[in-house]
Amino acid sequence: MSPPRVLMTADAVGGVWTYALDLAEGLVGAGVRTTLAVLGPAPNAAQREASRRIGVDMIATESPLDWAAGVSAAEIEAAARTIAGLAQTVGADLVHLNSPILATAGNYPAPLLGVCHSCLPTWWRAVKAGPMPEDFRWRGGLLRRGMSACDALVAPSAAFGQATAEAHGAPLPAVVHNGRRPAPQAALAAEAGEAAVFTSGRLWDEGKNVGVLDAAAAMTALPLRAAGPLHEPLGSGRARFENLQPLGELGSSGVREQLAAHRIYASAALYEPFGLGVLEAAQAGCALVLSDIPTFRELWEGMALFVPADAPAAFAAAFDRLTADPDLAVHLGEAARTRAGRYSVHAMTAGTLDLYRRLGIETEREQAA
Repeated sequence: MSPPRVLMTADAVGGVWTYALDLAEGLVGAGVRTTLAVLGPAPNAAQREASRRIGVDMIATESPLDWAAGVSAAEIEAAARTIAGLAQTVGADLVHLNSPILATAGNYPAPLLGVCHSCLPTWWRAVKAGPMPEDFRWRGGLLRRGMSACDALVAPSAAFGQATAEAHGAPLPAVVHNGRRPAPQAALAAEAGEAAVFTSGRLWDEGKNVGVLDAAAAMTALPLRAAGPLHEPLGSGRARFENLQPLGELGSSGVREQLAAHRIYASAALYEPFGLGVLEAAQAGCALVLSDIPTFRELWEGMALFVPADAPAAFAAAFDRLTADPDLAVHLGEAARTRAGRYSVHAMTAGTLDLYRRLGIETEREQAA
């Protein structure tokens, strides 16, 4: 008997890296040998050290990310063939694709689990109106091909799973909520932090809807600060704000410092498959003010103030309400921290291993039993 080996795709530039590394650590702890195949820009020294520290093999493929590929399917199909070849080389018992579009290659030597983290068609439906541009259409068609080639699909929330199924005419994915390991227990941010508002994420992304928070910042006396990139990675676009204070890209430790220092965390997102930033804020005990979208209702119902995504005045009023009623802020911070306990790395790993078992993969401990 030997431990099963999983080949998992990842990228080093977004939230998928956080997900992949946390899950890989959980899998290694459960006795699953894990190899990360990284697409897009190569991991930096800190990322390589992090993977080495948890006992994960890592291969930089130099293949492009699907959303960064050129104007045809050829580059994506070539990347898919590279991953299929790596699966053969490392002797993978299962291939965990963090973009199901990579299933289009065929000739994989093992079952395929496709994780639906996000996609252009669901983003367009949530953020825009009218027909999708051609660039979105052909990528969406290729993604549908990849999804149909997977042996199982999973989404990080039921709401996003439903959106994915509707957008692609696909079966409902299984649901395994994302998880994060909280920072060492500290004082409740909603009690000990500054009377100020914090947000985080891709500030350039229209789906994050940070412009609404910028407008809200002009309607409240509270400072409103935002961490994350301003520049669109593949274009010349740059987010510009008049009222909130951009803090730049802070990294995980910097974001956690800001969360501990702010009583309130806000997200006005129009599109959010899960929301790791909200989870980290909840783990810190921030009072949450969230846009009223299905994902946030699913995950944080009863633990946050919900306001319409397109209403800056409603966000400002919610901020002022929490300032005027500190007991409510503390109550919501405690409630959010309690709810965040559901979304742990342990729970994410256990849910993923359950899907692996359905695909015929057993851990070393299960084999021994």
